[in-house]
Amino acid sequence: MDQWDSLAVDHHQALRFFFERLRDVSQDDPPTAELLYNASVLAHFATTSTASLQEFPATPNSLTKLFDVFVLDRSQQADPQLMEAAAAQCLLLTGFFRDQLKERHNVAWFAMLGAGFYDSAAHLGGDQSWTRMMGQMAVRFDFWRRQMHRLAHELRDTPLLIVRGSGDVSWN
Repeated sequence: MDQWDSLAVDHHQALRFFFERLRDVSQDDPPTAELLYNASVLAHFATTSTASLQEFPATPNSLTKLFDVFVLDRSQQADPQLMEAAAAQCLLLTGFFRDQLKERHNVAWFAMLGAGFYDSAAHLGGDQSWTRMMGQMAVRFDFWRRQMHRLAHELRDTPLLIVRGSGDVSWN
């Protein structure tokens, strides 16, 4: 077995990692379904390349690209899955990556767009449980942005140590 194989992470492992960490930093004991949804957003983008052609949506690489794809091109704004994808990208970029983007972009404006994308998805969708979740995400968009921002700070401040020879990764 190659030593680098032990560094590979699948979607399930990423989901579990983000669920546990997001739960630890979240305020006000959020509903489990919302916590799981937000952890799945983080896990999806953590395990998907920005250049992916197989996975949808690909991980966004900038708010400018998001604007070009989902705001300037209005042809797809009647598709609830695309509206969810746009909203999730806004959530990731304006929450988890807020500090990196706040000097170049009006992050609050993009957050407003993200909440609006979730609202559109809720109104366009068919499945009741899914539309309910999209509606909750629209209403609580800023809450989840803050939790993702807190998680980003927590992860940045946590030293990560790969122990040589043991094959294990330990989190200190």
